[in-house]
Amino acid sequence: MSHDPALEAHEHTEHAEHAAHARDPFIAKVSITVAVLAVMAATAGSLETVEGGRAITESSEAVLAQDKATDSWNEYQADSLKRHMYEIALAGNNARAEDYRGEIGKDRESQAKAREKAEDAEKDRDLRLRESAKHERRHHWLTGAATLIEIGIALSTVAIITARRTFWFSAMGLGAVGAGLFAFAYLN
Repeated sequence: MSHDPALEAHEHTEHAEHAAHARDPFIAKVSITVAVLAVMAATAGSLETVEGGRAITESSEAVLAQDKATDSWNEYQADSLKRHMYEIALAGNNARAEDYRGEIGKDRESQAKAREKAEDAEKDRDLRLRESAKHERRHHWLTGAATLIEIGIALSTVAIITARRTFWFSAMGLGAVGAGLFAFAYLN
């Protein structure tokens, strides 16, 4: 069974319209509530999916940035080893001293570039991880919002069947709390 918020919203709206044809003012009000809650649930459900996808994407980008940082640090270490070898060679062979000094200078420059690339990649990784965490938090708040709103829809249906206002008020309360969670997801 697939979860399609837009299709569910449309189905709830159709049920609400059908119930409204009974010409009972209470049923008409609850039917409107169902339609509003269905739209809210569909919106929260869709955004929940978007935020979950963004969290995964940012997390994957963080892994790639970490790989780049690791590669750059490995390059840094390799240049360090080469530089040390030239320094050892320089200490023992004065005939090629200028060549060794040149290589040592090149390796220092290469190390500086590798360090800069590694540090930039680590900054990118940290940014991506923060973004992933932000989207993951939103995803969780939106999941709660959608769940409460959907429970509100179910209580509205019970209100129509039993003709009891208590269920309708409870449904509107859950819808309001769900809307609050929805807003909190983006204000947090």
